Amino acid sequence: MTEQATGAHHPQPRARSGGQHTPATVEHVTGAQSLIRSLEEVGADTVFGIPGGAILPAYDPMMDSSRVRHILVRHEQGAGHAATGYAQATGKVGVCMATSGPGATNLVTPIADAHMDSVPIVAITGQVASKAIGTDAFQEADICGITMPITKHNFLVTKAEDIPRTIAEAFHIASTGRPGPVLVDIAKDALQAQTTFSWPPVMDLPGYRPVTKPHAKQIREAARLITQAKRPVLYVGGGVLKARATAELKVLAELTGAPVTTTLMALGAFPDSHPLHVGMPGMHGSVTAVTALQKADLIVALGARFDDRVTGKLDSFAPHAKVVHADIDPAEIGKNRTADVPIVGDAREVIADLIQAVQAEHTEGRVGEAARQGYAAWWKDLNRWRETYPLGYDQPEDGSLSPQQVIERIGRLAPEGTVFAAGVGQHQMWAAHYIEYEKPATWLNSGGAGTMGYAVPAAMGAKVGQPGRTVWAIDGDGCFQMTNQELVTCALNNIPIKVAIINNGALGMVRQWQTLFYNQRYSNTVLHSGPASELPENRGTRVPDFVKLSEAMGCVALRCEDPADLDKVIAEANAINDRPVVVDFIVHEDAMVWPMVAAGTSNDEVMAARGVRPDFGDSEDD
Repeated sequence: MTEQATGAHHPQPRARSGGQHTPATVEHVTGAQSLIRSLEEVGADTVFGIPGGAILPAYDPMMDSSRVRHILVRHEQGAGHAATGYAQATGKVGVCMATSGPGATNLVTPIADAHMDSVPIVAITGQVASKAIGTDAFQEADICGITMPITKHNFLVTKAEDIPRTIAEAFHIASTGRPGPVLVDIAKDALQAQTTFSWPPVMDLPGYRPVTKPHAKQIREAARLITQAKRPVLYVGGGVLKARATAELKVLAELTGAPVTTTLMALGAFPDSHPLHVGMPGMHGSVTAVTALQKADLIVALGARFDDRVTGKLDSFAPHAKVVHADIDPAEIGKNRTADVPIVGDAREVIADLIQAVQAEHTEGRVGEAARQGYAAWWKDLNRWRETYPLGYDQPEDGSLSPQQVIERIGRLAPEGTVFAAGVGQHQMWAAHYIEYEKPATWLNSGGAGTMGYAVPAAMGAKVGQPGRTVWAIDGDGCFQMTNQELVTCALNNIPIKVAIINNGALGMVRQWQTLFYNQRYSNTVLHSGPASELPENRGTRVPDFVKLSEAMGCVALRCEDPADLDKVIAEANAINDRPVVVDFIVHEDAMVWPMVAAGTSNDEVMAARGVRPDFGDSEDD
């Protein structure tokens, strides 16, 4: 078995949940020292953050040879996304830290992002002194109340003696069950108070018992449906990556012979090059993947949540399919689509049990004709769609750079094991389509929240967590202008990420919608022009000049406008590994993302290209 199949499921904090325990030597410390010691004990090695008044006591003990590396970011949003990128790239819990009030509220976006994408992070915030809470004190904000809907759990700590237990519980909650963000808000006087420190603490979480082992009867019923189906599809979501179940998934797919579609959050869970892989489903998914789900008679959803970007108009989604839905979060099952066979459990254990159950069906001869023939009729349809409607793009007639080609060549020329982090928009979809993802933890993006500004700080966090791997941030010129200040953090902390700015001078995805649905009325989507750009001295220039901006932040900066220079520029960027590198790719502004299912419409109305609706003909089983 591979490391993916045998490695630990989730990192666990070294603490006990009850009963007898033998604590380490009791130490007399401040609450702040207790916090840093607790972080060391749970295995945190990196914290991304910015000090401020309420959290300041926690920063002092960091100077005393702590094993925790603190990386001083330029904005708290950068700290949160960096913690997310670190967690996604390593499988460990990411940690960010901020002060009270605006410091804490600047973490709201990355916390919401981590919540939507089930990423294990712990956000530690300072709070005003306990006696001042509720008085509208300087830089006070009820961050627990603010983040309650977007955290898996959060804590307000007002007593120094509660800090070790709270940190142990926070890491345990963040990393087990369905992973997610946990916030720990600590009053300043709790950080300043004298206390004792001993480890491990006794965790007190009586209501927290994630179910990981699936019910055997449900597994048997799912296996029966798989072996009796004529047109099954394995619909794989990000939960398979979170459960480190990619090796098991490959075994199940090859055992059944069913097509596999991996969502935006699951890219890399199943090799893109595998013949059973039919692509990514959804609004901008491949025609084959979208149509496979629509025509299926059985959908086996593994760690996926039937979100609206996959289903399109929900009441017309996969109208003939029975559904097996396996998820570790029971709240997801039946939330959007009724499950014929609901299975609550960890994806790795579910898939492992499904393998055994399907094998038993074969051994005992309870296999339908379609499964016995390897779903030959189904694959005849799938291969016809795959050959007729492949992914592709046209080169611009004016000789300018194609954004798809830029991203495709970055993927082809990148060293093996490269991690790619994408912003949100057209470049995100092109990176999903035109880079091949063969292994887990090589694709990071903001899927659920769709957060512009995610790529640069997430790439920074990934590089910190995986210093031996190349990390490329694929960003748009709109996204880049939201969080590019973290390049200063990278330059000063020896974090040599590479950034590709897919610069079309516009908010590309919004512009695409304006082209298609708003009669080409481009209201407020052009980024590089305005009244000042019409002045004689400014005509013909783009503001800002990303090369000059990046150089000012301590990076090597390159620009590419000619397709003939593309490979040479990418190779030059790949060869620089001692500083961050930014490449400004000036690309054609009218390129669009295809395929596309317009928002609110049925997946049956997928367009392979502008105005082109596929003709699927009659299926073998129709």
